[in-house]
Amino acid sequence: MSETGTESAPLTAPVPGPATDPGLDAWRELPIKQQPSWSGTDEHRRAVDELASLPPLVFAGEVDILRERLAEAAKGRAFLLQGGDCAETFEGATADRISARVKTILQMSVVLTYGASMPVIKMGRMAGQFAKPRSSDMETRDGVTLPAFRGEIVNGYDFTEESRRHDPARMVQAYHTSASTLNLIRAFTQGGFADLRAVHQWNQGFRANPAYKQYESLAAEIDRAVRFMEACGADFEALKRTEFFAAHEALLLDYERPLTRTDSRTGQPYDTSGHFLWIGERTRELDGAHVDFLSRVRNPIGVKLGPTTTPDDALALIDKLDPTREPGRLTFISRMGAQNIREKLPNLVEKVTASGAEVVWVTDPMHGNTVTSANGYKTRRFDDVMDEVRGFFEVHDSLGTVAGGLHVEMTGDDVAECLGGADPIREEQFDDLYESLCDPRLNHRQSLEMAFLVSGALAARGPRG
Repeated sequence: MSETGTESAPLTAPVPGPATDPGLDAWRELPIKQQPSWSGTDEHRRAVDELASLPPLVFAGEVDILRERLAEAAKGRAFLLQGGDCAETFEGATADRISARVKTILQMSVVLTYGASMPVIKMGRMAGQFAKPRSSDMETRDGVTLPAFRGEIVNGYDFTEESRRHDPARMVQAYHTSASTLNLIRAFTQGGFADLRAVHQWNQGFRANPAYKQYESLAAEIDRAVRFMEACGADFEALKRTEFFAAHEALLLDYERPLTRTDSRTGQPYDTSGHFLWIGERTRELDGAHVDFLSRVRNPIGVKLGPTTTPDDALALIDKLDPTREPGRLTFISRMGAQNIREKLPNLVEKVTASGAEVVWVTDPMHGNTVTSANGYKTRRFDDVMDEVRGFFEVHDSLGTVAGGLHVEMTGDDVAECLGGADPIREEQFDDLYESLCDPRLNHRQSLEMAFLVSGALAARGPRG
């Protein structure tokens, strides 16, 4: 969204209205999964027309800057930190909650920057992460069957017929909520909230907690580094601001298509709903609608790769989504599970690397490690999450390739949804402190603990040339 001590590309205003390239609508004739049942209704047409008339949420120049940053991550000269809610809610888009999420990502980034000795690209699963894929179209409770909850951009969480109705007007509400969220993020990251000295002071609170004594040495090292920079007269005016990019899964194509605009500079289409968009494990079919649509926009694109992904799958996705092998264009987000990461990932990385493609390799250690607690909650064990992160670094270290980033579901709030951690969360806390509408998230303390642990792995690896 904004630049820190660097010359940015000019932000050019797209032409009004959606892009008109007919190829952008080829997806409508292709197989498509995980979509609502509202297509063709008058409500649907009105919502799509309104979205097409609204201003872009992000700009082409910002998207181009992110692509440059990701190209550096692919070469091992930057590290991507991507975090935020499993599924955003309209009610949760308050200043306090948005600032808590941004604050946690900034705290994590300071720790990672120190460990990596390189820039950290900060990216939120924010301002658009409203749609969720589901394993079943319907949900049954006590003999009553209703449509499954697909995120607040589609329907409501309450188990009633009215709440679960697929309502296209929710797409417009998602747009306005995203606009408000982006407005606050821009204010926070440009108005002094992101000042390196302030962020470091936040981390000192973590250092003071007895549960985290093992991290005291690293926190003290960062403190000495900050004081050294101040003593040397470092330009803290520049360090008061930071780049922050918005990302979400491009699941709901009825939302993404009308927000796709033509850049007046290049004449190329950009999906202005977010800077970075990804395709999920459930919708990455090569001949499917999602891959086709995202192959036609200029945004950096991510793809989630689960344990069933073959090297041929990965190479075919590269050919479709990044045919010119453009650095920073394509990110592969592995979500293997702790039990699979060391076995399944090496062959993918080896074959992709041998092909000459230069993708950003990122780990999502959350989605492959979901279990059900004894008291019936969907949860994840912090130890499993961290074991997948360690396995990800081990694979890349053994192959001499680049571990380029971390993608986590987390919150800035002190919820209880994932078990364990140095200050452990226990199952009995779920009844009072479990808030997620979909998947369990790391809380603020667990997120920062992860950052310290990953920082050690980055420090051991060292920066690449």
